[in-house]
Amino acid sequence: MAKKVVASLQKKEGRVWTKCIKMVKSDKSGSYAFEEGIIHNDNLKTFFAD
Repeated sequence: MAKKVVASLQKKEGRVWTKCIKMVKSDKSGSYAFEEGIIHNDNLKTFFAD
């Protein structure tokens, strides 16, 4: 699945999108989980701001 996403991001219109992964701490247990998404380059700072 990841290979398919990365391959589609290599096209001309796909270069404005970035696959992002960030670590988020759970309020209940205090453990960490990973949140990932394909984000438009204009919204990268808002994705990592939390």
